[in-house]
Formats: sequence, C-alpha cells, structure tokens
Amino acid sequence: MGQNHQEYHESLEAVDDQADNPSNSGSLNEMVESGRRNFLKGGLGLAMAGFLGGSGLVSTAQAHYRPSQRPDIGFNPIPVEQNPNFDTVTVPKGYSAQSFFSWGDPVEQGAPAWQKDASNTWQDQMKQAGQNHDGIWFFPFRDKPNDQGLLVMNHEYINPTLHPGGLTFKEDENGLRFRPESEVKKEMAAHGVSIIEVKRSTDGAWVRVMDSKYNRRITGMTPMALTGEAAGTDMLKTMADPEGRTVLGTLNNCAMGFTPWGTYLTCEENWKNYFVNRDKDDYAQRVSHHRYGVSNQQNSAYYAWESVEPRFNATPDKEQAHGGYVNEPNRFGWVVEIDPFDPKSTPKKRTAMGRLVRECSTLSLGDSGQMAFYFGDDTRGEYVYKFVPDKVYDPKRLTSNTDILDSGTLYAAIFHDDGKGEWKPLVFGQGGLTRRNGFFSQADVLINARRAADIVGATTMDRPEWVAVHPTTREVYVTLTNNKHRGKKDDQSTNAANPREDNRHGQIVRFTEAQSDPTAITFDWEVFLLAGDRPGATLADNSKVPENLIGNIKGDIFSSPDGIWFDFQGRLWIQTDYGDDSERNYNMGTNQMLCCDPVTAEVKRFMVGPRGCEITGVTTTPDGKTMWVNIQHPEISFPASDGKTRPRSTTVMITKDDGGVIGS
Repeated sequence: MGQNHQEYHESLEAVDDQADNPSNSGSLNEMVESGRRNFLKGGLGLAMAGFLGGSGLVSTAQAHYRPSQRPDIGFNPIPVEQNPNFDTVTVPKGYSAQSFFSWGDPVEQGAPAWQKDASNTWQDQMKQAGQNHDGIWFFPFRDKPNDQGLLVMNHEYINPTLHPGGLTFKEDENGLRFRPESEVKKEMAAHGVSIIEVKRSTDGAWVRVMDSKYNRRITGMTPMALTGEAAGTDMLKTMADPEGRTVLGTLNNCAMGFTPWGTYLTCEENWKNYFVNRDKDDYAQRVSHHRYGVSNQQNSAYYAWESVEPRFNATPDKEQAHGGYVNEPNRFGWVVEIDPFDPKSTPKKRTAMGRLVRECSTLSLGDSGQMAFYFGDDTRGEYVYKFVPDKVYDPKRLTSNTDILDSGTLYAAIFHDDGKGEWKPLVFGQGGLTRRNGFFSQADVLINARRAADIVGATTMDRPEWVAVHPTTREVYVTLTNNKHRGKKDDQSTNAANPREDNRHGQIVRFTEAQSDPTAITFDWEVFLLAGDRPGATLADNSKVPENLIGNIKGDIFSSPDGIWFDFQGRLWIQTDYGDDSERNYNMGTNQMLCCDPVTAEVKRFMVGPRGCEITGVTTTPDGKTMWVNIQHPEISFPASDGKTRPRSTTVMITKDDGGVIGS
C-alpha cells in the first residue's frame, strides 16, 4: 500500500515527539589549498568579520561590516496567513521572493531533469537535489563575495511525494514490513547535502553555474570517515567495517554550522528512526540504543529500510563478526565536516564532538582564536551542549586547522534557577563518568553522550533546537520549540528555563558566557521570550486561549521557534515549525519567519509560507542584500502553486526591490 502526505506527517510527528530521556535531571591538495586561501582572505573574511566580531580576520572588512548592537529593522510587518488553501510565500512590500532550487533540480551538469510524476530513478536522484531542504550556508568567493559563491544545504528526510504512488509497504504474518529496493535506494539518495555554485549574471539575476567543478551531491550512501577518539573502537565496528573507521552515508541532516577555515558542518538529527533492534534483552542493556530511541519493535520507526539494507537491522547477530550490525546506530548522530571546495574530499564524522540527536553546530569565535560549537539535542527533555576544541583557530596556518575538531572537550549545560549556569565537562573519569556507571573510556562517553549528561546533572529542556550567536556581544540564543508533556508524569517537571507545563508554543533562552569567552565554564542566562498567543486571545470556537498558551512577545505572535540566526548586521531571524492546522495555532496561521531586535526583543513578521510547510534554514550574501530561505514539505503544490503539481521542498531567494539590505 502507499501512504499519502498527511498520513505520513502525522505518523512522523508522533515518532519524533517520543521522549528518550528517563531522567529528571585531510590534508588539502594544492588546488584546494589555494582556493581556500583566496576564499578566507576575501569572501569569508567579509562575512566572518561581521559575523564573528572581534576575530581580527580582515580588519578593513571588519570596519565596514561590523554590526551595531541595535540593528535597523525597517520593514512593515505582514499579517498571519490563515487561508487553508494558501500555496505560496508572502514577504513585505518592497521585497521580492522567487523559487531558486527545488527537490529534483539537477545538481551536476547533465543530470536528469525532475519528472512531475516522480518517475525519476534512484540513480537520477543521486544527481538531483534531495528532499526537505533544511540548514543552508553561503560560502562567498574572493573576487566577487556578494555575487558568486557556493550554496550548501541539508536534505533532512523524505516525503511520500518522492515516489509516484507514495511509500509502499508489505507486511508478513509476523508483522515484519517490507519495502521495494528501488524505493529504499531512492530514499537514501534523497537524503544528505547538496553543494551548488551560484552567481549573479550580467543582468543582475542570480543563476546556477551548472558546469561548476564544485557541484556535488552527498547522500545516505556516500562513504565517510569516522575520526576522533571514538573512531576505530569496538563500539563503531561492524561486520562490513571491522576497522570501525568508514561508514556509508549521513542521515536526517537538519541544521548545520560552518568553520572559520571554510568547511560546512552538517548535523545528524533523527537518525534513530532508521534502525531497529528486535532483541529485547539486548536492547534493555544497550544504552547506545535505548537512550537514543532506536526502535525495539518489529520494524524501525518509519522507513523499514532494514528489509532491503541489512545494516539498518541492529539486532545483534552472534554468528557474525562484531555482532553483525548491532553497532551501526553508533555510527550516526555525529557532526559531519564537509569540504565544499574539494569535490573529491571524503566527509568526516567528528566523534570528539559527541553523539546526539543533533540539531546544529553553531560557532562562537573568540578574540584569540578560541572556539566553541553549540548544539541542541532535539528531543523533549534533552540537553544543550557545547564543544571546545583543544586548539585555537590560526588563520595564518590553514592546514593546521584541518583536523582541529578531532580533539577537545564536550560539555553539557546546567541552567540554575537563579539565572546562573555552568558547563559540566563530559570527560571519562570525572563527574561520575566512571566504570562504576558503565563508562570504560572516553569513547564510551562520546558515544553515550546523553547518558553522560544525565549523570552530570544537565538541565532537561523543551526540545532544544537551533543556536545563534550574536555577532558582536557573543550572546547565545537557543530555541526551545515546545514540550506538550512538560510537567506531566511521563516527563520532566518544570524548571526556571522551562517554566510552563504543557508547553505547546516554546521559548527562546539567552545566555552570556563569563567574560564573553566561548571557552568559559560559567554563564548568566534568562528567558528571552515566551512564544504564544496574546493575553485575552480566543480560538476559532470563541473560547479563551488557555493561560499556558499565552506568550509575552512584543510584537507579532508565533509558536514553536525552531531555526534561529543572526545576520551580519545583528538582526535575529526566527523561523517556526508547528502544525498549522492545529487549533492551538489557529491565530498563528501558516509557518513564518520573523525578525527580532535582540536589544528590545521586538518581533516583526517578515515572511509566511505555504500551507503545511516548515520554514527552516536561512543565509545571506556578506552584504546582506540577497537572502536564501528554505521551504520544507509544503503540502499543496508549491512552488508551482497551481493546485495540481506535486509539491517540492524549495530554496526561496529574497531581495529588496531597491537593492538594499534585507530587513533594513
């Protein structure tokens, strides 16, 4: 049988809403090296000088682009969109939005065109844009930083629209589900990352550079290297990879990050949904499975890839070396570093950064090159983390930065009720991370980072998602999307950072590291805003909105903050992900992107998306005059918007009609 769009998202939302926390508490070749030096001296310098204020990368650019603490937000906000048949994008007067890059568009020159009936093969899909565009970043070129560069973006998961008749399942008398091999391979090909070169043409329009040497697809089948402390250890070895150093593919790539040396960091989020361990006794004692929500039923949570690809069946096989594929789930949940400027490079899963159901990897760069990368672990009741590399960034010695993410300290955050916070190191032998508690090495700590955070007493949060770092103050903002189970028996009690029971709308928490040092182990924090409706608001049936659904937003209301990002001038952009057909979101309309003044916390609605979509991922050129935003899983027919064409996740390009800076 096939499964339609609405049924699919209802079932997927149910899977993703399950809590997993029982606790209440390479070298570069000459060409690539030269290319990156040009990139860092030019394009990246322009972008990073503003974005990472104080880093000293390019002093002249820094003087020009350094943002003030009070950004100019000059557009007139737009209203919510409640039309159930809305199938396009709206931006403020004076702005234009156009579809730029959609699922199925050819990535490489000569790749097959997208077929409206979804008849493209899995081999076609390997060379085409994947589904469900998510995190995105623009890497500008040196000579024309505002007119040419690489767009790199994630493809998180797949929709039934990938196939002509939806997802096909068959089931035997024991309840085991089976899938067609062609569908499974196409689904694996539709995951991962796209790298495309873009430029502004002579007439001023942005176009794809189809013959670019950089154009590349990275999929659920691309070979990748495991690096860092956990690489090569027994918990990463399988019958197909007895060395524990090579894994096929990256999955459920949600948000992202970048490095000051010009690489892209893609993050593996709900990878747990792809695996099954049917051995209940083994599952009960295997922390690396049950603490992360790997299925212990007959089938994996949704896709049943295990019926075609044995490596997704993580049930231990005592007849095979290394237990068959029992360790395959341990090879996902990592930060994957990709060199977009070397199309022949192997992506690297950096195990020193810990294994999570990870949303993002957001950089904060200090004055002396010290760094921290912040992560949200996107499941209700999970934690906020950061990774501090042992080495500092040295812009004068590029090759010395190549493997900088392979050593450092992973921390989990504690938000004390008095507004103080501390980072607890997840280091073997410290803070209870000992043999007595089931840890036998630092590799154990990294692979079971959630369990390690449990033991050190990290604060349970309401689905921590994206993280943004202010370009000059280095204040850190974390979106907590929602947690309808907060305060109920099967979940965590409220705390100061997560103050609402039955938290349907979420909040944003802001904190400042001691001395604004990314490597600090203490911080001050506050709830920046509570999302939700206005006091006195009513629902469709004229009943009063319950108190726990009321927010304290100054300006335009929204629910479920997800994506969050600072532009180079210091505007805070907030993107939402909620069920736009839910009664609790009746007043919110379709999902939206808003712009926020971080000083006053005033919020203005900048964009609304088509029915059924999530708005996620945003990036701009260094001058802030061209913006790209991703529209994920639209429901009707976007971007064709003709009411009949198969909907496609799409990157939308936004410009200001007068050529000015977006948001000004």
